[in-house]
Amino acid sequence: MPDSGAARALPPGGAAYRPGAQQPASPREPRRPAPHPAPRPASRGATRRAERSPLPLIVITALLVAVNIMGWPYYVLPMAKRVRSPLHPWLRPSGYVGQSAGILALAIFVFLWLYPLRKKYRWLAFTGTVGKWLDVHITTALALPLLLAIHAAWRFDGLIGLGYTAMLVVCASGVVGRYLYVRIPRSASGLELTRDEVAGQRAALVEQIARRTGLEAAAVEAALAPIRQGAERGGIGRIFVSLLTDDLSRWRQVRELRRRWSRLGAGRRPLDKRTLDEIVRLARREIALQQQVRMLQATHRVFGYWHVAHRPVAVTALVAVVVHVAVVVALGATWFW
Repeated sequence: MPDSGAARALPPGGAAYRPGAQQPASPREPRRPAPHPAPRPASRGATRRAERSPLPLIVITALLVAVNIMGWPYYVLPMAKRVRSPLHPWLRPSGYVGQSAGILALAIFVFLWLYPLRKKYRWLAFTGTVGKWLDVHITTALALPLLLAIHAAWRFDGLIGLGYTAMLVVCASGVVGRYLYVRIPRSASGLELTRDEVAGQRAALVEQIARRTGLEAAAVEAALAPIRQGAERGGIGRIFVSLLTDDLSRWRQVRELRRRWSRLGAGRRPLDKRTLDEIVRLARREIALQQQVRMLQATHRVFGYWHVAHRPVAVTALVAVVVHVAVVVALGATWFW
C-alpha cells in the first residue's frame, strides 16, 4: 500500500497522477470572440471637411478680379485701337502680363491633372489626403477662367474659344462633382466609410450631444431624426432635387435645434454659447450622416454619370491647350522666346 504522504491530489475527472505518463489536457473554456473595438468619434478635422475656410479662394479671386478691372479700359477697345494703347505691350496675349498669366494658367492646368494620379495610386499618400488634394484642385480650377481671360485679353476666337468654353464646362462640372463628393461619408483621409463605421460615428455623436446637453440618448436621437426625406429613386434631376431638399431641411432643423437647445441647462446653469455652437455642429454632422447613408446608392449612381461627362470635356480642354501652346512656341509669339 503506497505511502499516504506520497498521495497526489486527483485532478478533475478522477485519474491518478503518474510520473512520466501523458496527462490529459485540462478542460478550457470555449474561446469567446473578441469584442469589436468601440467606434472612435469623428475627428474634428473629419467633421469639418465641408466647413473649411474659403479665404484662399476669396483672396485669389479678388486679385484676379482687380487685374481685370484695371485692364478693362484696354479690353473694351477694338483691335485697331488696342495696338495704340500704352497698355498693349503689357496686356496683349503675348505681353508681359498677358503671357505671364498664360504661363501660370498652363502650370495650374498641368497641376490639375495630378489629382487623378493621387486618387489612383495609394503610394502617393505622403503628398496629402485625397480630400485636401480635392480642395486645392477645386480652388485652383475656379481661378482658371479669370486667369485665362487675362491671358486672352478677353478675346475668345477659334481654338482659344473652344478651349475656354471647355474650361468653363469643366469648372462648372467640378463644382457639381464636389457637391456629390462631400455627400458620400468619408474618413479624414478621404476613404469612403462603411455603413458600420458610419453607425459608429453617429453613435459617438449622439453620445457627445447627450453628455453636453444633459438629455437622454433616446431623446437626442428623436430630435435628430430628419424632418423631411427626399426621394431615393428616380432620374438624375429628381435625385439632385432630393439632395437639395435634404440640405434645406437640415438647415431648418439645425436652426430649430439651436433655438430649442439654447433654453436647456446643464443642471441649473444655461448652456454657454461655445457649448451650444459645438453641439449644434455635432447635430448638423449627425443629421448629414443619416441623409448621406439613405441617399448613398443614388449619389453613387449620379457620381458615375458625372465621371462619364466630366472626363471627355477635360480631355478636350487639355488637347486645346496643348495645341495652342505648341503653335505659340513654334511661331515664337512670346516675349521671352
